[in-house]
Amino acid sequence: MKRHEFLRELHKVTANRNYLEIGVNDGRSLTLSRVPSIAIDPAFKVVTEIRCDVHLAKATSDDFFARENPLAHLRGGRHPLRNIARNRSPFGYWRRTTLDLSFIDGMHLFEYALRDFINIERHSDWAGVIVFDDMLPRNVDEAARDRHTDAWTGDVYKLVEILGRHRPDLVTVLVDTAPTGQLLVFGADPSSTVLKDRYDEIVAEFQVPDPQKVSESVLDRTTAVRPEALLAAGFWAPLAAARNRGTRRSRGWEPLRRAVARYGVSR
Repeated sequence: MKRHEFLRELHKVTANRNYLEIGVNDGRSLTLSRVPSIAIDPAFKVVTEIRCDVHLAKATSDDFFARENPLAHLRGGRHPLRNIARNRSPFGYWRRTTLDLSFIDGMHLFEYALRDFINIERHSDWAGVIVFDDMLPRNVDEAARDRHTDAWTGDVYKLVEILGRHRPDLVTVLVDTAPTGQLLVFGADPSSTVLKDRYDEIVAEFQVPDPQKVSESVLDRTTAVRPEALLAAGFWAPLAAARNRGTRRSRGWEPLRRAVARYGVSR
C-alpha cells in the first residue's frame, strides 16, 4: 500500500474531526482531508485541488506554534462541551480544541521532526493520532543528513528510538507503506515536558555526521506492520468514541493502550 492510499484510509478509520499537516509541498496529502484543516509550510506550492476548509500557513512550524492561538481556525481554537452534571460552571462549557489527526512531513532531519512533534503534542488529544512520514529509509544514502540522492528520508527514522527511550508512555507503530514507511504515535500527553526539557541532550547524542548508522531492523522493516492489518485493527472505533466523549487520558488510555501496543514497535 502506498503512503497516500494509507493516509486516505487513516482519515476514515480515525473518524477525525480536524486535521493538521506540517510539510504541504504540492498538496497531495492535504487533498485527502474533508474536515477543518491547518497546513503549515514556509514554501508550499499547491497544485492539487483542496476539498476542505483549510488555513494555509506560510510559516515554519516553530513560528506557527508560537502564535497566541495557533488552532484558531479550528472552531476558533475552542469548542463547547456538553452540559453534563460534572461540568456546570459557566466557564466549563468550553475547552480548547485538540488535534485528532496530525501528519509530520516537514524538514527531513530528526531535530526538526522532534520539534514538530513537541509542538503538535501540546495541542493533541490523547486519543488522536500523530503520523511521521519517511520513517523507513531503504539504504544508508537515503538516510543521510546531507541530501545527495533523489529520494531522501533524512534521519527522521531516529524518532523511533528517541520516543521509545524518552517517552515509554506512548505507543509507536511502524507501518510498512511504500516507498519509505510511516510511524504512528498514540497516547499523546499535552502536559508532558520531557522531550522539551531533554531536547538539547537528545540532539547532542543523535546528531552525528554522515554516513548514518541505520539499524538492520529499519532497513529490513522487521518491526513494521502491514498497513492493511493495522487499518483493520479493532481499537479504532473505541479510540474515536473515547475522544468524542471527552474521556480523560488517565481513565481511557490504559485500557486502549494494550490493544494498540499489539502492533507497536518492540522495546
